[in-house]
Amino acid sequence: MSEIAIEEVVVGDQIELRPGERIPVDGQVTEGNSFVDESMISGEPMPVEKTPGATVVAGTVNQNGTLNLRATGVGADTVLSQIIRMVEQAQGAKLPIQTMVDRITMWFVPAVMLIALITFAIWLIFGPQPALGFALVNAVAVLIIACPCAMGLATPTSIMVGTGRAAQLGILFRQGEALQTLMDVRVVAVDKTGTLTRGYPELADLTVAKGFDRDQVLALVAAAESRSEHPIARAIVAAAEKQKLPIASVQNFESLTGLGLRAQVDARQILVGSDRLMMQHKLDPAVFSTIASKLADEGKTPLYVAIDDKLAAVITVADSIRETTPEAIAALHEQGLKVVMVSGDNQRTAQAIARQLNIDEVVAEVMPDAKADTVRRLQQTYGPVAFVGDGINDAPALAVADVGIAIGSGTDIAMESADVVLMSGDLTHVSQAIAMSRATMRNIRQNLFWAFAYNAALIPVAAGVLYPFNGVLLSPIFAAGAMALSSVFVVTNALRLRRFAA
Repeated sequence: MSEIAIEEVVVGDQIELRPGERIPVDGQVTEGNSFVDESMISGEPMPVEKTPGATVVAGTVNQNGTLNLRATGVGADTVLSQIIRMVEQAQGAKLPIQTMVDRITMWFVPAVMLIALITFAIWLIFGPQPALGFALVNAVAVLIIACPCAMGLATPTSIMVGTGRAAQLGILFRQGEALQTLMDVRVVAVDKTGTLTRGYPELADLTVAKGFDRDQVLALVAAAESRSEHPIARAIVAAAEKQKLPIASVQNFESLTGLGLRAQVDARQILVGSDRLMMQHKLDPAVFSTIASKLADEGKTPLYVAIDDKLAAVITVADSIRETTPEAIAALHEQGLKVVMVSGDNQRTAQAIARQLNIDEVVAEVMPDAKADTVRRLQQTYGPVAFVGDGINDAPALAVADVGIAIGSGTDIAMESADVVLMSGDLTHVSQAIAMSRATMRNIRQNLFWAFAYNAALIPVAAGVLYPFNGVLLSPIFAAGAMALSSVFVVTNALRLRRFAA
């Protein structure tokens, strides 16, 4: 083990991390136990325990233990670098309201030039002696006082501060336009698994049909599910590993989107999925109807297993609701938003979850492409829709929604399809993102009002409209100071967003 510069670290290098050190690269823990402060990434204040196999992110701080890790991302490929790029892109984005400001400014500048020329002509013709001096001073004062610096700063400064503060809270706006669009959202549609719930369910029960051995069925299902990234698959594999069951190799694995999977394990044909999948293969799941009905009422998800074209078992998993989910739903309701749960689960399971969380509307048994259709229907019925999801099957809905919000613990495809990424799995960040959008747009309007009101009030003064009444003229020196003061006000007002706390 030797010390080298961070720039020399490459993927695959083994790194020893001592207590209190900042993690230099993305990596996977290979040895040791510790807690890591990930607040700069997720916005969550509580340190996260890291054990062998866990991932760590560059820029976070190791706390009380020594860790050995294998580098998986260095330099520009780290999560921190990607976050920085996302924030920079969002801060450089032009919001629709900025387009309106640009159009106004396009006419404003020629109008000011015209007012300056008119001012010059009036003072030159009708002004006291020296008329040329008065004409030049007042025309120049008009040009200086009307400099549209404050108008130009009104939007980008608020965007920069707003997106920066959102990033501190663990909310990344991948698309700057979402900062404005999110303000107008009327409905928040939420995927269930991994969003409302933890996303990492545990195996609750395994009931096998007559003639099948429980351990053998679990081992075969775990082998088939080992090729899937779905949280339910991870729960089944974890249960088999916990019981130290052998997990065989898999051939001909096929993910059946929205239904389940098909695979070959040890020359046996395995089918795992919903009751719809079983019925498509002429298998009647009614033999397990009693237990499936009972567990669905409890909000658990029944999965059926067929081995060699015979119904072999029903597996039930318990994906518990996140602790913060009830608070998050209540916060969305307080913001006047309608909450809709969109899920591929059966109607009874989805309704059970909805009753626990006081969700307004449930759309269950939805295929991935139908999730996108559901979002379109909600848009037609209620107006702008934000969709919150985390999986591959949520990507079409995330893309169709007015604002797609991805959970940072979800899949890469979901995050690529989203406009906003929540770095932690805390759903309360959805209401925070909406509150940040509203606060930023309110701040922009305040800046624009000040910039336009300021010009509307002081351009006539700079032109000398008060001179006939009290002899007051605005010196170009004071005009320059007033113009700068306007810009200072706009920037200072935008900086108030740094204290935003939803």
